[in-house]
Amino acid sequence: MGKSVIGTEAMVVSPHYLASAAGARMLERGGNAYDAAVAVSACLAVVYPHMTGVGGDSFWLSCKSGEGRVRGYNASGRSGYKATMEAFAEEGAIPVRGARSAVTVPGMADGWLALHGEYGKLELAEVLEPAIGYAERGYPMSPDQYRNTVQYQSMLERDPTAASIYVPGGAPVKPGGKFKQTMLAATLRGIAKGGRDYFYKGEAAREITRYLGERGGLLCMDDFADHRGDWVEPVKGEYRGHDIYQMPPNSQGFAGIMALQILDRFDLGRIPHGSYEYYHLLIEALKLSFRDRNAYLTDPAFAHIPLDKLLSREYAAELAQTIDMGAALDMSSPSVGSDTAYAAVVDKDGNAVSFIQSLYFEFGSGVAAGATGVLLQNRGSFFSLDPNHVNRLMPRKRTFHTLMPAMALREGRPAYLYGTQGGEGQPQTQAAILTRMIDYGMDPQQAIDEPRFVWGRTWGAPTMELKLESRIGEEAAAKLAQAGHLVRRVGAFDGIVGHAHAIAVDGQGFLSGGTDPRCDGAAIGW
Repeated sequence: MGKSVIGTEAMVVSPHYLASAAGARMLERGGNAYDAAVAVSACLAVVYPHMTGVGGDSFWLSCKSGEGRVRGYNASGRSGYKATMEAFAEEGAIPVRGARSAVTVPGMADGWLALHGEYGKLELAEVLEPAIGYAERGYPMSPDQYRNTVQYQSMLERDPTAASIYVPGGAPVKPGGKFKQTMLAATLRGIAKGGRDYFYKGEAAREITRYLGERGGLLCMDDFADHRGDWVEPVKGEYRGHDIYQMPPNSQGFAGIMALQILDRFDLGRIPHGSYEYYHLLIEALKLSFRDRNAYLTDPAFAHIPLDKLLSREYAAELAQTIDMGAALDMSSPSVGSDTAYAAVVDKDGNAVSFIQSLYFEFGSGVAAGATGVLLQNRGSFFSLDPNHVNRLMPRKRTFHTLMPAMALREGRPAYLYGTQGGEGQPQTQAAILTRMIDYGMDPQQAIDEPRFVWGRTWGAPTMELKLESRIGEEAAAKLAQAGHLVRRVGAFDGIVGHAHAIAVDGQGFLSGGTDPRCDGAAIGW
């Protein structure tokens, strides 16, 4: 069990130490939190390619010192013009891998350019320099990337470009070996020089759509040329005197607020941490929030989502009264992906950025788009082909998105930045971490290190299991099973519960950072 890194001026946390270092380098060069955040994000797109990449999406929460508000940027892509339910009539479902699973435009590059263009101080080429260097010259293969490559090798080998990159010579690069992505380096250079036009209207878009088109894919040049992300108003809730900010739909962020506002009706301080009551209460509050999330979440441009009701304190009180402390609520959840990377930065001026990015499944679609070296997401495979489903596939639509960076403000200033990898587990781990910090006085590292749980399905599992890390006490686990939870024990520090990271800012202005021992992350502060 580690200790939080404590800084007096700045803090960077991410799931890969090289990405955290890239962000710290920008701050040392005179850049701000936005320069650092984009550098971290771009670096993760290189050194964490099984989880995130240029071919994926991202969501950003920003609190600029002196601006007096929290802003969000939705850098998630919309489905293509040809993405209709009829296009998949013969298949009967949207494929989860391959060219035809890539039905949404990658929003990542747009997100970098929007954040950096609005708030950055350094030149874009300098901010992207660490990512370009690691892609071109190589970096040491991490154990996490190696494990995932071995697990998904046969899938990657179905695409010739992906195979040449991730399984060179027919075998994954061993941990500690040098892993290069020279085609991706050239694409990143193109973005640094040519901006969004290079990626969305120029050479990169042409090559991506050509490669997909030859393999039956649906995305075309107009889909890329017409893509724009959006500055959005975050959704807001309250917990123990803190203002909680999350991204609005199409993000599932409102479910995280709903769960906390249900928990706010209970005095957690009187419930021992790690007890049956602690875990049961968190799980039941989350289930109740998931029930509404599953019913409503989609692109708000295509359906009404009653956020005023869902985020009201009155509704939270109603839901809290339905919790049975002796029995588990019986319900199902959708199958969602788990490949994600969360990171956060706070600088010496108090600027704060909380952000998260993903390819959806591990290695996304498994398709690396020709000479770009860009591995494309399969996020759009989560659309439904049921014409009555709120998340049904339609052209130019954003799908239900699990990504949800979080930020909690105290008296108008950032107090906690937190988030995690893990699809369905994101609201669950967020609730665990924040309650541990606020209700039990834990520092970020202890809150992350303590044993965790995840309820429901990831995309590969068919049951409504409650997975408990083996360090959770036997008495609590036995009582959870007796209450009707489908308990299954997993490893002591099991990756299935996600890779979480957090920054806390105390009343003295000190910054505490924690990263997850279940991944290759680092907290860097000074």
